Amino acid sequence: MVKETGFYDTLGVKPHATPDELKRAYRKLALKYHPDKNPTEGERFKQISQAYEVLSDAKKREIYDRGGEEAIKEGGGGGGGGSFASPMDIFDLFFGGVRRMHRERKGKNIVHQISVTLEDIYNGATRKLSVQKNTLCERCEGRGSRKGAAQMCMSCHGTGMQVRVHQLVPGMVQQVSTVCHSCQGQGQRISQKDRCKACGGRKMLRQKKILEVHIDKGMKDGQKIMFHGEGDQEPGLEPGDIIIVLDLQEHPRFTRRGENLTMSMELQLVEALCGFQKPVQTLDNRTLLITSHPGELIKPGDTKCVCNEGMPMYRRPFEKGKLIIHFSVVFPKADFLPKNRLKELERYLPVKVDAEQPESMEDDLYIYADLEDCDLESRKRHRHQHYYMDEDDYASTGGVQCQTS
Repeated sequence: MVKETGFYDTLGVKPHATPDELKRAYRKLALKYHPDKNPTEGERFKQISQAYEVLSDAKKREIYDRGGEEAIKEGGGGGGGGSFASPMDIFDLFFGGVRRMHRERKGKNIVHQISVTLEDIYNGATRKLSVQKNTLCERCEGRGSRKGAAQMCMSCHGTGMQVRVHQLVPGMVQQVSTVCHSCQGQGQRISQKDRCKACGGRKMLRQKKILEVHIDKGMKDGQKIMFHGEGDQEPGLEPGDIIIVLDLQEHPRFTRRGENLTMSMELQLVEALCGFQKPVQTLDNRTLLITSHPGELIKPGDTKCVCNEGMPMYRRPFEKGKLIIHFSVVFPKADFLPKNRLKELERYLPVKVDAEQPESMEDDLYIYADLEDCDLESRKRHRHQHYYMDEDDYASTGGVQCQTS
C-alpha cells in the first residue's frame, strides 16, 4: 500500500506501474504539455516532470510510497517546495540523454571499399554489392520471445549496466560502469522455453542484401556514397548506415588532377619542328586528333591543353575541365646522318650564334675539350664506398701508415 497516489495520478498510472510504463506515460504527457507546444500549460508540465523525477528513481519512489510528498521534502530528494530539478533539465535528460542513448543512438555502420576505374567516374557506372548485415527478427519483432514473456533483469534493474564502487585510497572511491553479466546488457531476461524459435532469443538474424551502387560522373577518389538506415539493426536503436568508399585505380594513360586530366606525349624531333597529328583515345571511346601545325614549334617540356576534354564536373556532367598534355621530344641517335649531309641539314636550321672571342687571344692558346658521357650516379657510389672503407682494406691498398719507433 502507498500513502499517497498524487504523483501516480499526475502521470496517469497505477501505483504498481513498472519503470517502462512510467517512461511511456511521462513521454506522452511531456510532449503534450511542453511549453513550446502549449505555452499556457507550464504549471502542468512542471508537475509532470516533478512526479516523474521522483517515481523514476527507485530510492525516492520507495520514500514516497512510505511517507508521501512530505517525506520526499524532508529527505531532500525533491518536492513541491522548490527542491526539484528543473523540469526542462528532466525533459532534456529523458529525451536528450536516456532516449538518445537507448533509441536515437545508431547501430553500427558498415563500411565497404570498392575499386573504380577512371572510366567509371568519367562515364558513370552502376555496381551491385552484396552485404551481410544484422536485421531484427520479423517473427518476434526483435523481442527475442513471445510478447510479454521477457522479465526485467533484477541485477541491473533494466538498465543493462551495473555500477561498482572501488575504494582507491581511504576517502577516495571510483565508480566503474560495466555491462550486466546476468542479462549481457539487454536489461531483461528470457527463459529458455519462451525464446523465439527463429532467432533463438538473439532478437536479430544475419541476412544478405544486394545494393545497387550508382557512381555519378565526376566523383572523386575516396568519396563516400551513403545508404542511410541500411546498416546493422539492433533492438531499440536506429539502424546504422552502409558507407561505400570509392578507391580509384591508376590509369595507364591519364592522371586526374582535380577537374583536369593530364597525360604525356612523346614526339620525334621532326614532329616537334615540322608539325604532327596524333590520335588520342578518350575515356568515352572517342578519338581526338591532337594537331600541331607546321611552323608551330614544340619544345621539350612544353605543356599544352585541350579545353572541355577533362573530367566531367560532379553534378554538372556537361561541364568538363581541360586535357593537359606534357610533351617530351626524342632526339635522333648519334650519327643518324653521314657527316657530309650534316652541312646540308645545317642550311635549314637557324644560323649558329658564335660565342664572343677576346681580340688578344691567339689560336695556339686555345685548349680543345671533347665531351664524354658522364655517369654521376656511378661516381657517387664509388665515393660512398671509399668513405666507408675498413681500416684493413685501406692498409691493403698501400695507404699511408703511421710509423712507430
